[in-house]
Amino acid sequence: MKKEDIKKVVLAYSGGLDTSVIIPWLKENYNNCEIIAVSGNVGQADELEGLEEKALKTGASKLYVLDLMDEYANDFIVPCLKADAKYEEYLLGTSHARPVIAKGLVEIALKENADAICHGCTGKGNDQVRFELAIKHFAPEMHIIAPWREWDIKSRDEEIDYAEAHNIPLRISRETNYSKDKNMWHLSHEGLDLEDPGNEPQYEKPGFLEMCVSPMDAPDTPELVEIGFCKGVPVSLNGLMGV
Repeated sequence: MKKEDIKKVVLAYSGGLDTSVIIPWLKENYNNCEIIAVSGNVGQADELEGLEEKALKTGASKLYVLDLMDEYANDFIVPCLKADAKYEEYLLGTSHARPVIAKGLVEIALKENADAICHGCTGKGNDQVRFELAIKHFAPEMHIIAPWREWDIKSRDEEIDYAEAHNIPLRISRETNYSKDKNMWHLSHEGLDLEDPGNEPQYEKPGFLEMCVSPMDAPDTPELVEIGFCKGVPVSLNGLMGV
């Protein structure tokens, strides 16, 4: 599809650095097309706060926040848990969230008669494959835009430069510029010092850990946690059902 034929784009939107920059970039490079931002709620909690205001302020025409938590837990987390599915020691927290988000993107794209779906995955990683294969499964003819394979931006530092030049508000700084992916199953980190596998994670660094505390700050007294299972599915915590 030619750029001039793309009038409406559905964007996988998290409000993070990549997708915050992508909205004005799409407006500049795709003939001021309409951009519909779509966020899939898979348990990222406070990251959804203020998203609509930010999306509209940076150029989107609207924001959908899709409640995907039950579908994600029941159709993706539980089957992987039953199968003990993991890659080396990685519990697939990012991997198995992508198909359900992509499905939601396609549903909105078809509902809105969009010409394309856009994502913020880098051109070097597995995420682009996860998103695009899922999108093509549900909408084989849908055009996909991947800015990281098109634009001249080469790093997250350059993304921050672009954001500052376009007055795009960011939740991070150059010192806290980790790329994070959060859902009900995990919170992954990459970037900055973590790009060198020889570096130890800076667990004591303020803002680094969000879902737990550093071992140095943990209580000295151990706590026993009892999880109850039924047919391979966790159903209770410390005797309390349905938590």
